[in-house]
Order: sequence, then C-alpha cells, then structure tokens
Amino acid sequence: MVVGEAGLGKSTLVNSLFLTDVYSPEYPGPSHRIKKTVQVEQSTVLIREGGVQLLLTIVDTPGFGDALDNSNCWQPVLDYVDSRFEDCLLAESRVNRRQMPDNRVHCCLYFITPLGHGLKPLDVEFMKHLHEKVNIIPLIAKADTLTPEECQQFKRQVMKEIQEHRIKIYESPETDDEEENKLVKKIKDRLPLAVVGSNTIIEVNGKRLRGRRYPWGTAEVENDEHCDFTVLRNMLIRTHMQDLKDITNNVHYENYRSRKLAAVAYSGVDNKKNKGQLTKFDTGEGMSPLAQMEERKEQAAKMKKMEMDKEQVFEVKFKEKEHRLKDSEVELQRRHEQIKKNLEAQHKELDEKRRQFEEEKAHWEAQQR
Repeated sequence: MVVGEAGLGKSTLVNSLFLTDVYSPEYPGPSHRIKKTVQVEQSTVLIREGGVQLLLTIVDTPGFGDALDNSNCWQPVLDYVDSRFEDCLLAESRVNRRQMPDNRVHCCLYFITPLGHGLKPLDVEFMKHLHEKVNIIPLIAKADTLTPEECQQFKRQVMKEIQEHRIKIYESPETDDEEENKLVKKIKDRLPLAVVGSNTIIEVNGKRLRGRRYPWGTAEVENDEHCDFTVLRNMLIRTHMQDLKDITNNVHYENYRSRKLAAVAYSGVDNKKNKGQLTKFDTGEGMSPLAQMEERKEQAAKMKKMEMDKEQVFEVKFKEKEHRLKDSEVELQRRHEQIKKNLEAQHKELDEKRRQFEEEKAHWEAQQR
C-alpha cells in the first residue's frame, strides 16, 4: 500500500521499483483528478523475471491529505486493511476451509513531504492509527530536492518525532547470521529511507540508467550515494519479503483476530445481562445470585454446545483423514502387487533365457566332442 499526499511521486516510485508500468500512461496524475475524497484503488500486475513470477497488488489512496478538513481521512485506509483481515478470518472460520489467496496488506509505504521541518500532524495521526495494523515503512519523497546535509538532518528529525510519539514502524529483525545483522543495521541507520523515482532513461558516462537530469547535476535512482532506492527495493523484493508477510500474519492479523473474538464474547455477555435485567432484580453492585446462577447455566450450555461442535468437526476431519489414508493404503497395495507381478514376469523370462542358454551350450559341447 502506498499512502501520501498528491504530487509526492508515489506512482513514479512504484513503476521504478518493479521496472514495469503498474500505472499506465493513461493513469490520471494529481492535477487531473477531479475527485478529492479519500478512496482506495487496487491494481494487480503479474511480474516475471528470471523464471520467477510475482503477483503484485498495489493499493493506492488518491485524495489523501488534499482536503481542507482532513479529519478521519485515514478511516477508509483503516477500513480497507480491516476488511482484508475480515476476509481471512471468515475463510478460516468455515468448516470446509479451502486455500485462498492472501489479500492482506503486508507493507505500507508512507510518503513524507520533504518541504517541512519534520512530520505533519496528519502524518503522526495516520501512523498512530495504522501502526498496529500494518508494517509501515516511512519514506522521504523526492529526496533529490534536499542536499545530503539537509537530508540527514531531516532524517534525524523525523526519527526523533517517531520515537516521541511512540509510533511503531517496521524494523528488520536481528538473526544469528553476522552478515544479515550488518544488513539489518545498515537499513536501520538509513531510516526513514530517502527515495527518488524516475521513469526516464538517461545516459551518464556512457551508461544508460534511470535518473533525473538538472542543470546542476544528475540524480541517479540506483546510486546509494544519491538516495536509498536500492535499499528499499532489496528489502521489499529480495531480503525481507517473507518477514513482512510473517509479521502481518503472526502479529497484526493475530491481534485483529483476538480483538474480534473478544468483542464477540463481550457482546454475548452483555446480551445475557440485559436478558437477566428484564426478569430478575439486581442489587446495587451487580446481578442477583439467581441471575448469576442462570447466567452460569447459559455459559455452561454454550460451552458444551461449542465443545460438541468442535467434536463434530474433529470427527468429520478424522473420518476424511482416515478415508484418505485407506485410499492411499489401497493404492500402495495395488502398486505393490503390480511391481510384484512385473518382477515375477521378469524372473520367468530370465529363467527361460537361462534354460535356452543351457540347451544351446549342451548342444555345442556335444558337437565339439
């Protein structure tokens, strides 16, 4: 997911990252969009490189931060992330679960404008509402508008504000491998990543590369001394793709699932309390003992029903597994019999050839005598 104000080069950076036109030339730029409301747009493209296929889904948020009143402009993004989690939760809750594509948002690239003195209040509020839902990677957009000294100072200011507001951004986990830890430390030292995007091929010293040419020099997209573009691309595609997916599944999705199930259980208890109030007299501090006994009975009945449902599901799964094992056993027995028959046929054929050889040998010896 790419999020940021209009004109920060989100579409250009995505096209530069994956060396493909995820956004076609007909895609309207910031100045051509009539709608200024925040909405979520999804684009899917299949990338092939070196025999490897990557199904990439880009989620864009046009209109973010463009309105005069940006109150709750992060809500459509939050609703979209939750809807992906809800789809996964519903798929897991079915009795007959089937394999479904993982449509959850594994990474959010948040673009920070380089024209200020740090984070805007909108940036802080957005990341506060989303940092427990998705892996956020902060990016300083259009880093070629800053000198190297200004870029380093801006990075320090942004990280200071992120820590002050206790915003959780994605950090690469440390491992036992010394080489990987060096790579992790390199990425941490360069956060937030300063990026430059370009869809234009220019020629520098006889080499054709992506970059931007200015009267005072050239900004090369894939030069680590000019920006952190290659660090971001390697992290997303080569080194940390699986880790982003694991954190989404094991942390963010599990937190959402726990909150969802806890809310369902809490609403069930509230409904039971309301029913008890209609028929029983409560004391000043809580429910009457009679109502509490009735609630315990209802809870016990509910737990028993859930246990029976689980046993039934387990029995169905056990029978399916047993049936598959029997089928596999029959298939293995059939293959064993077939191999045994083939070996017996080969053995008979060899005995026949040996018998013929012995006869020919005896006949030849008789002729020689």
